[in-house]
Order: sequence, then structure tokens, then C-alpha cells
Amino acid sequence: MTIAASANTVPVGFRPKQRLGFNTRVSFSDDTGPAQGLKDGIELFRQAEALGYQSGWAYQRHFDHYLSSPLPFFAAAGQHTSRITLGSAVIPMRYQDPILLAEAAGTTDLLIGGRLELAISTGANAAFDAVFGTTDTDARTEAKRRQARFLAAISGQVLHTVTEPGQGAPQGAELRVTPHSPTLRARIRQGSASLSSAVQAAELGIGLISGTVLHDLDEGETFGQYQARIIKAYRSTWRRLWKTEPPPVAVAASILVGTSADVREKYAAYDLERRTKGIAASRPNGALAPPTQSADLRISPVFQGSPDEVIDAVFNDPGLAAADEVVLFLPPAFGLPDNIRLLTDLSRTVAPALGWTPGF
Repeated sequence: MTIAASANTVPVGFRPKQRLGFNTRVSFSDDTGPAQGLKDGIELFRQAEALGYQSGWAYQRHFDHYLSSPLPFFAAAGQHTSRITLGSAVIPMRYQDPILLAEAAGTTDLLIGGRLELAISTGANAAFDAVFGTTDTDARTEAKRRQARFLAAISGQVLHTVTEPGQGAPQGAELRVTPHSPTLRARIRQGSASLSSAVQAAELGIGLISGTVLHDLDEGETFGQYQARIIKAYRSTWRRLWKTEPPPVAVAASILVGTSADVREKYAAYDLERRTKGIAASRPNGALAPPTQSADLRISPVFQGSPDEVIDAVFNDPGLAAADEVVLFLPPAFGLPDNIRLLTDLSRTVAPALGWTPGF
């Protein structure tokens, strides 16, 4: 993308960023294998915490060269960190047993000291349906049903009352998910790719994270303008229904600050790849080729250039301006050294200008 020269003047309406995070796919290549990818992922979380990042997120992707089961990974990463929150963005509920997920989430959250933040979604993938099994309803309706069941389970609600003898529990026993983490529900978010999904998150009383892929944009509307409209709809719906201020909104974005000419060249090449290949950009060796990108989908811009150029671009993007927290989307094919350099450079150059203070 083209970025104008920066005056670093904070525009009216820009929200200072309360927290800064990152989103990694915990990818691996055929060259090094999955064990090394998982170890590198844990090290990335450890290094990010040392830099003062408040949140770390991992993308879930089945049947590919990425993290497929995030909760065991977070339980492990939590033993190597002590303050950074650990979150999955996103877990598609269509492919989860809601009760088993609630049990695993509660266990993980307790193991890592209440630092779990899960982003869930109601999207689907036709290829996955063939593996996980079809349902009697459409995929999104089924995902919403499982989402509601999951939220009830982690809230500690009674899921079943034993009414007959010989059912493995005393008659009259009220069955709830254990172990129960009483504050976990307050750290659940909806991963939103559309305005309707954001409104649903507010109706459910859960948080919001908006990602790098959106759909249902109006004609002529930019990615950032639509993202800002999504955030506004979420906040207004929340205030109307709950009569309180909504929780902080997070936005994932590809922000690559180059502190040298060779690094800026590398980031410019990634920008070009993402603009030409879309969701197929930056894939580790051996990863599956994605399906053709739907015409209805729009991917976020890459904010790359010198520190001043990137600061100016972030200031003037409506979606990033409206967010309370920025989550840095790390290119999936970048290795551990590249990711650490990216997080280090951004935290020292761009992040302070956005109002961010490192630490917890």
C-alpha cells in the first residue's frame, strides 16, 4: 500500500491503545517439522512477554501445517510465561463438542492462572464437514447452537439434572462442567468478520475481536471503514442492551515496521504477495494451497514502511483508530527470528506513538 509522509499528529477520535498483542499461526514446515514449530511458538510467547506485550493469540487451523489444538499449547506456553494472556483467534464452534471444549478451557485457564482468552466463531468449512460429520441444520445454525451450549457450560450452568436411578450419578444430582473457572466467561470473544456477527457478540454479552478478513462490505467501502462500522455497531448494541460500557475491542492487523532498508524491502515483498495472492500469501513449506478466495471476502491492508510512515498509516485507518487493542498479525511463513525482530522493532518505534505502555 502507499503510505504518505508522516507528521505523527494524532487525529481526533483515535483511541490510545490500552494493550498490544500478536497473532501467530504456530506454523511449521516440512523442513523442520511440527515439534520445532511448537517449541518456536512457545519461545515467541516468552519473548513477547519480556517485551511487554499484554496478549498473544494463536490461530487454529485443522489438517494443515498450523496449530490445530490450541488449548494444550496454551497450557504448555503458560508454564513458560506468567503475565501475558493466551488466546485462540479463532475457534470455529461448528467443529467443537461444546462440553468437551468447556472442560478443556476451564482446565487450561486454571493451569495458567486465569490468563486464557478464547475467540470463537460461527463460520464453517465444507471440507471439514466431510471429516467432522454433517448436521441436520445448516452449518452456521449448528455453530450458534454449539456456541450457546459452550457459553452456558463455562458459566457454570446446570447442564442436566439426573432424574432416574442407575445413571452414573445420584438421583437429583445437577451436572455442571468441572473444573469450573468462574471468571473465564468474561474473557470469551467473538471473532467477527461481519457487522451481523459483531451485533451477535454484543447480544451474547461477550467481547469482540475483528480480524484480517471481512465480508459484506458496502460498495466503495474500504476495509478500515467497514471495520470501524462493525466496532460502532457492537458498542452501540452493547450499551443499548446491557446499559454499561462495552469491553475493550481488539483488532488484528498486519503492521510491519522496517527499521532498515533491507527489512523494509522484505516487508514490501510480503505486502505485494498479500495484495496479489490474498489469503494464499506467506505459507510454510508443505502447507496446503488454499481454495480460491471468495469474491465476497476482503483482506486487510499491510501497513509497512518506515516507523513514521507506519505510524501515520495506523493513525489514519478508521478500524485501527476505533480499536482499544491492536493484535499484530504475523506472516505465517516468517520464522522465529523474523517474528521476534518484528515485535521488537514495533514495540520500540511505533507502539509508543499509539499510546501504548509496555507491561502488565
